[in-house]
Amino acid sequence: MKPRAIWTGYIKISLVTIPVRLYGAVNESDKISFNQLHKNCHQRLRQQLVCPIHGKVEREDIVKGYELEKDRFVVVEASELETLKLETTRGIEVSQFISQGELDPFLLDSPYYLGPDCPMSEEAFVVFREALRRSGTVGLGRVVMAGRERLVALTPLGKGMLLTALRYPAEIRPADRYFEEISAAQPNEAQLRLAQQLIENQTAAFDPAAFTDRYQAALLDTIKGKLNGSQPIKVPQAEANQIVDLAEALEESVAAIAKTQTNGHKPFARVREIVNHLWFRAASVPGDRNNEQQARKISSE
Repeated sequence: MKPRAIWTGYIKISLVTIPVRLYGAVNESDKISFNQLHKNCHQRLRQQLVCPIHGKVEREDIVKGYELEKDRFVVVEASELETLKLETTRGIEVSQFISQGELDPFLLDSPYYLGPDCPMSEEAFVVFREALRRSGTVGLGRVVMAGRERLVALTPLGKGMLLTALRYPAEIRPADRYFEEISAAQPNEAQLRLAQQLIENQTAAFDPAAFTDRYQAALLDTIKGKLNGSQPIKVPQAEANQIVDLAEALEESVAAIAKTQTNGHKPFARVREIVNHLWFRAASVPGDRNNEQQARKISSE
């Protein structure tokens, strides 16, 4: 049975209108959640709103406040907030097209599936979808849902389209202040080449099905075990090895992966060739005895 749409409306591009249906793309129903219970009787707990001066407060006596500074608020009434709500519209107003590479991944928020509303709108929907695909562009637009205006991106996806709700740039923290203390010095060339080889050996086609939520699976097994009367199995924790010598750790990683290479991948001889090449590169750096010692050690093993 076809999933139920969470919103129906239309895409509006200049004078063109395409009726569409929106579907949720993220499945949250399978996620395990817990309720808070009283430890002694296992009854579900109820939360109460309490004023530190007057005690329990009824919901009709609650107002919203914006904190200017500690213990100083600007009170905003519900009626005032109601006047600010935008009227929910049925139109996705597409105002601009950009190349796919221009869309910053930081702005991506929530994905939704978008399809034609009815057979009558399918032709226009398909034309617009294929125009996006052939041009390699993304449609940017705005839509009002639940009183909030959202910036959205439209991209082709199989026989349908993907609508992605975007964050506004003001919602993203600038990265500069998080990285300002990192040195601007260039990395060691020998170590860099080993790291590149490590990346090359572990590069493969992305298969999303190969990645699962291991915590969620272990949690479900624990719950099933408790229902069956067995004790939950403790998940072993992998210990992180202490990095003593970066060059040594890189070479050991490259060598370990090379031993498990399947047919069609570069043999271990290629790794040794690169290591020998790095010895000459590192040894040729004047005055850098550390590089030379590390290179000789790698080459002699």
